[in-house]
Amino acid sequence: MVKRKVGALEKIDADLSSLQYKIRRDPTSYEEDFLNQYSQYEHQREIFLQAPSSATNDGIVSIRDLIDFLAHVADCYPQDTVQFPQDLMHILNTHHQELEPELREKVVGSLVLLRRKDMIDSSTLLHTLFPILISTQSKSLRTLLFQKILSDLRASNANSTNHRLNRTIQTVLYNLLTSDRTSSKGLWVVKLTRELWKRQIWTDSKAVEIMKEASLADIEKVIVGGVRFFLGGDKEREELEDESSDEEAVDMGRLKHQMAINKRNKKKTRMMDNAVATVRKKERKKKQPHPLNFSAFHLLHDPQGFAEALFSKHLQNTRSKHNLEHRLLVLQLVSRLVGLHKLTVLSLYSYFLKYLTPRQPSVTSFLASLAQATHNLVPPDVLEPLVQKIANEFVSEAAAAEVASAGLNAIREICVRQPLAMNDTLLQDLVMYRKSKDKGVMMAAKGLLSLYREVGPDMLKKRDRGKEAAMGLRSGQRKEQRFGEEVMGTIEGLELLERWKEEKRQRQRQRVEEGLPAEKVTDKSEGEDEEDPGDWEADEVDTNDSGGWIDVESDKDIDISDSDDDKPVIKKARIDSSTSMVDDDKENAEDRAATAALKLSTLATTRILTPADLAKLQELRISASINQQLPASQRRRAAQQAAALNARHADDPLTAAEIEGLASLSTKSTKADKIALAKAGKVDESVHQSTQAKRKEKKEALGKSTTNKEKARKKNFMMTLGKGKAKGKRSLVEQARVLKAHVERSKRGGKRGNKGK
Repeated sequence: MVKRKVGALEKIDADLSSLQYKIRRDPTSYEEDFLNQYSQYEHQREIFLQAPSSATNDGIVSIRDLIDFLAHVADCYPQDTVQFPQDLMHILNTHHQELEPELREKVVGSLVLLRRKDMIDSSTLLHTLFPILISTQSKSLRTLLFQKILSDLRASNANSTNHRLNRTIQTVLYNLLTSDRTSSKGLWVVKLTRELWKRQIWTDSKAVEIMKEASLADIEKVIVGGVRFFLGGDKEREELEDESSDEEAVDMGRLKHQMAINKRNKKKTRMMDNAVATVRKKERKKKQPHPLNFSAFHLLHDPQGFAEALFSKHLQNTRSKHNLEHRLLVLQLVSRLVGLHKLTVLSLYSYFLKYLTPRQPSVTSFLASLAQATHNLVPPDVLEPLVQKIANEFVSEAAAAEVASAGLNAIREICVRQPLAMNDTLLQDLVMYRKSKDKGVMMAAKGLLSLYREVGPDMLKKRDRGKEAAMGLRSGQRKEQRFGEEVMGTIEGLELLERWKEEKRQRQRQRVEEGLPAEKVTDKSEGEDEEDPGDWEADEVDTNDSGGWIDVESDKDIDISDSDDDKPVIKKARIDSSTSMVDDDKENAEDRAATAALKLSTLATTRILTPADLAKLQELRISASINQQLPASQRRRAAQQAAALNARHADDPLTAAEIEGLASLSTKSTKADKIALAKAGKVDESVHQSTQAKRKEKKEALGKSTTNKEKARKKNFMMTLGKGKAKGKRSLVEQARVLKAHVERSKRGGKRGNKGK
């Protein structure tokens, strides 16, 4: 029998991709063809479900193509394909271990496609995929499912936060962790929650509670994942945000220049439109309000209970078999919680005692954790034995310079947070190390000395207090701190800003009195002062009274003379007037304090500080903390250090590298290290280039075109011979005509007349 030839049109109709294209354009006309394919899919599915593991290759390919076809056109016939998503879910849930990998991937992709077409909702899809994710043994399937779940959650929260879906999934994850703490299924909970937190899809307290339960699990990998989330999750989120904001900017000037010079076509017009859309999108993003991304530590419901549970379960428990690295991670988390929320876990400090020896591995991490766990509400008698042990073990003449500097630095970090942890005898002994010949030890001891000049000058000897601390003690400005004493909430350095504003107003008045034009006022708060003359008058009264407390008449009793006969008189006059001066000083000090308090309250409560005010306030704080008598280079270096110190946030952790910071000064650098340090940051000098060549490379890298003069230099020499000969044979009339044409052409903007475009 002769085989019938199949026509071209019949081949096209038999092709599923062409039928899919036709159905998308005209669903009504091809409904019968669709129903034929759907019935064929049902027959293939029944045959396949009878023996999934023994299906032939042709049968697998056929059902795979039919599933792909139906998933793409199911939204055109929603009534006929109501059962189709349920069939795919049944196949995946029942036979996901036996399915051929490509068919399994096609079923998962078809379910995701049906979700995008709103044939099923996100909750149904996620409830189908997540149980398979935590139960399957196939690594490729786990990777695929995790990617699909993550992308679906991102798509569901793209335009606005889908609170209902998020609560549903978070409840499922939380119940999975708490129902069985010994199961390794919690690892996928940790991965999913951490990824969604990093991408700022989940930023609420429920996600933090999930990771809190993960930190209290019994599986080591789940515990480490939960602990690392608290220690580094916020940093990962900031890095991802910085990467997205640091995308390569679109150079609109360059694109406009290229569009004006080059020939226009559809591709370049499309590129220009895309660039304009990108720039507009970035501008809209800049104008949007910045979201309040709270740290995970601040979203915990019960930080005290969490810290106690972590410490008792993973550190204090003798049955826990964590290695040193994992114990250090848990210890860092507990210390961060205690220091940040000012918790009271007294058994934590006695836990540190056995690890505070120089022979302990990673001892600087233990020192950093101890410093982090210290705050002003920790009893000093609990911390004093720890400080004493660090001093005995680390700081001695027999200890190495690196060990001594690390110990002094750790003691300083503890005393910054609780100055009462130090006693007078030990402090005076440690301060003596400022005379050490080793630079690292000397710098660490000087740091401790400068700290106690600020927070406890009465604990130092008179010769170690310094000028400012001694004057502060005499005037009563620096008092002895008491345990649990809290400083009243004020804006630090606000009096500096007020003084700067007053000086600026005085300069304005002086310029007006001298007949000079007033300086331009750029500060909004100063503009408000100018609009309200009553405030100006009040300020003037304050400034006149501010100098009235000095009793000038008392100076008449003191005669300063060069003669020797008058010396006893001067001494006597000083002795006689000392009591009255002390009384005057007390009264004047009270007046100054009252006046300063009045000014502070007026400035803090009657004015709204603008961003310019806050920036100036920060600048004044830094400059006030620097001794102006130092040389310019030292002042600049001190200003940079003060700015870096102020930039450090209270939530930022204390690392082992900061404890070891001054130890690097103790080791002498070799010649090779010095050469490497000098060469660091410099360009490779193996290729010698002129300045012009470097400029040219930079220009080419930026994509800029060359000038006509540079193009003329690259022209072939044989091409220039004819023009050179013709130039030599020109008459004066021809030369004048050529020059005139050149001038007209340059005025016109070249041959193409591009001037003004």
